[in-house]
Amino acid sequence: MPSLVVVGAQWGDEGKGKIVDLLTGQMELVARYQGGHNAGHTVVIGEEEFVLHLVPSGILRPGVTCVIGNGVVVDPAALVEEMDGLAARGVTFDGTFHISDRAHLILPYHRAVEREAEKLKGTRKIGTTGRGIGPAYADKVARVGIRVGTLLDADLFRRVLTTNVESMNYFLQQLYGVAEDELFDVDEIYDEYMGYAQRLSPYIRDTSVVVNDALDRGERVLFEGAQGTHLDVDHGTYPFVTSSSATSGGACVGTGVGPSRINRVLGIVKAYTTRVGSGPFPTELEDEVGERLRRQGGEFGATTGRPRRCGWFDAVAVRHAVRVNAIDGVAMTKLDVLDGFETLRICTAYEWNGQRITEFPSNPRVLEELVPVYEDMPGWTGKLGDIGSVDDLLPEARAYVDRLIELLGVSLDVLSFGVRRDQTCLLFDPFGDAGS
Repeated sequence: MPSLVVVGAQWGDEGKGKIVDLLTGQMELVARYQGGHNAGHTVVIGEEEFVLHLVPSGILRPGVTCVIGNGVVVDPAALVEEMDGLAARGVTFDGTFHISDRAHLILPYHRAVEREAEKLKGTRKIGTTGRGIGPAYADKVARVGIRVGTLLDADLFRRVLTTNVESMNYFLQQLYGVAEDELFDVDEIYDEYMGYAQRLSPYIRDTSVVVNDALDRGERVLFEGAQGTHLDVDHGTYPFVTSSSATSGGACVGTGVGPSRINRVLGIVKAYTTRVGSGPFPTELEDEVGERLRRQGGEFGATTGRPRRCGWFDAVAVRHAVRVNAIDGVAMTKLDVLDGFETLRICTAYEWNGQRITEFPSNPRVLEELVPVYEDMPGWTGKLGDIGSVDDLLPEARAYVDRLIELLGVSLDVLSFGVRRDQTCLLFDPFGDAGS
């Protein structure tokens, strides 16, 4: 039962889409296990670029079964739009695409609640994408959410929807002062979502059975995470986090498989660090160097288009991710973005209030006040270009990569130095032993 979890080891946007696409050439099934359409996984095939939000990256490999697991929250409007866009570009879904009946729906009132809540937070706003992800997860935990499978029972859907809309309209009026003409109508939502039910019903099923049956048959399964470890609701920079379990443990909960069925965890890291939205970022560069990283790396959100905050590689933060995910090896991406930098800096510890800190703290006030302790390394003047192996790297680039791996205490499993599939060195067998 070979299986692999791919997880972001920073604040998301590490390049998971490309790495998953690369690995799906060896997989029979890819399962997305958390998040919603706030994710943006970019895959470049030849001259074509695909940005995937809900659909697993394996959909771009013919014959690979793709699953949206129960841990995902689904906006059916966004999903249908994404499926139609992919279908127009020749991607097929019949027989190989499944949506969990236990995944939860995002409804129009979830977006409204998120929008109004962010207004009230002012300078402490989280910087959400405004897509209703958090409120949908909140309803799930509060046991008033509506599951995707409920769309298949029209009477039950109307009954639960009516109760929820009445409660939500009262909430929006009383807490946020939303005007009467901006409240929600049950019939309008019901009619809209019954249309989605007709479109999506062929794909809705118990996907835990699909995934476990595949493992029982000895098929190779990849569990695809969204966002990153430091956006995890438990292990991230709370409260500036997403609303789901973005760590490797979420793969089990979010797809309905037991932990003993996971063979290996691959962490994705950029050769530097980025973050989108609000929250602490110890190595952030708010100067020309940070702007240069943004410009050379094309650091703008695949989902929102927002410019990403950029900074040096934070080994303390990634070591935290290695521990809480049980990461076996890393895929390092975007090494080419560092072409031409005279000096590269690596954060190896923090200083706070006269103390030296070598573990990632949980206290949000401490996180905001940390001063990074840097180790400097020489950059390289040339360009990496298209290399055949790690041994072809410029000596300074090889030394930089080797030092990062030494600090993290894991193997280097994949090295990526461009957006294309072929700009990658695969250094391990996903279902065997890692190499370096």
